[in-house]
Amino acid sequence: MRRSLPWALVVAVVGALAAVAVAALTGWPARDTVATVAIAGASAIVASVAGAVVLRRFRGRSARAQALVIALSAVVVLVAGILVSAAAMFISGHDLSALVVVVTVSAAIAVGAALQMDAELNEGHRALGDLADRLAAGDTLRPDEAASVSGPTEVRALAERLADASSRLEASRRRERALESSRRELITWVSHDLRSPLATIRAMSEALDDGVVDDAETVARYHTQIRHDSERLTALVDDLFELSRINSGTLEIERRPVSLTEVVADAVAAARTHADLKGVRLVDDVDELPQMAVASQELTRVLHNLLDNAIRHTPNGGQVAVVGRASLEEATISVHDQCGGIPEPDLTRVFDVAFRSDSARSRDARGGGLGLAIAKGLVEAHAGSIDVDNEGQGCTFAVRLPRRA
Repeated sequence: MRRSLPWALVVAVVGALAAVAVAALTGWPARDTVATVAIAGASAIVASVAGAVVLRRFRGRSARAQALVIALSAVVVLVAGILVSAAAMFISGHDLSALVVVVTVSAAIAVGAALQMDAELNEGHRALGDLADRLAAGDTLRPDEAASVSGPTEVRALAERLADASSRLEASRRRERALESSRRELITWVSHDLRSPLATIRAMSEALDDGVVDDAETVARYHTQIRHDSERLTALVDDLFELSRINSGTLEIERRPVSLTEVVADAVAAARTHADLKGVRLVDDVDELPQMAVASQELTRVLHNLLDNAIRHTPNGGQVAVVGRASLEEATISVHDQCGGIPEPDLTRVFDVAFRSDSARSRDARGGGLGLAIAKGLVEAHAGSIDVDNEGQGCTFAVRLPRRA
């Protein structure tokens, strides 16, 4: 009532001014105009207060009951004003009877209109209820279903909001299912990658402890293998810790102005030994890249993961190329390999945790499928983006860093 009172007062004032203007245009005397407006206004105020009290009593009831109260209140206000004004003007009984007949017919029409409006509201409410029940049951609402809801604009707008909420919920469910699938894959792969080196370390250490092997060459080989597997486990644990920081939102990078050209050169130099051992030619085609505020250690790790991934999946005798370009808006660092390409359905999943394609990019014993997921998280922490496309005999991973982040 507090919000509706100012509007009611404004409308009442406007109506009174309009009545005075009409009386002036039709040549009414000023005294008669003031008297009539005062009498009609006073009677209307009394009837309005009574209607407001009744409507307040009906608050919380059905829309039909409230619509009827509003319609009847409007009619009562009109009738009260007319009857009091008629009595003040001493019109004849016949005229008063005719006036009552007209008002009765008008009241019946008003009540019918209120019932019709209530029927339309109820139809819209039922449709909204059906949509809400389907939404609660987990169904996805189509936009055309929301558009088919009839009723006032507010009801249709609410139906559209329900359909929009349904689409967002469905997208959230898809993300949840994808995350659950990634989590299961991660557990499976990490369990495998932990179990294999641990089993090797345990078997070799037991053999050394039991004296099963005692010649110097075999002992040295066992020690080398134990150290190698220990390094693999350390790298895997480091990856898991880094991925945990990325996914939990606790990753904080410390940016400093550095030369991207030097960062790329350092990453290429560090990967060259791996490429030589694999028999892969590593080339770079890097323009003079700008100095940018980045976390050099994290960015170097991104490039290391991309280069390691490219070298491992490029066959002996193949080539991996690093390309660096810069524009006014961003710097782009691309890694091209000759892996044979990635199947189209897998292109959108290569950055998922623990994802490994079984066809073009064969499995190997290194890593837990975390390198590309970590690279994506570190790039996005720089407000950049990373994507992959098939190109030529392999694929291209492109890292884009905005110059103004």
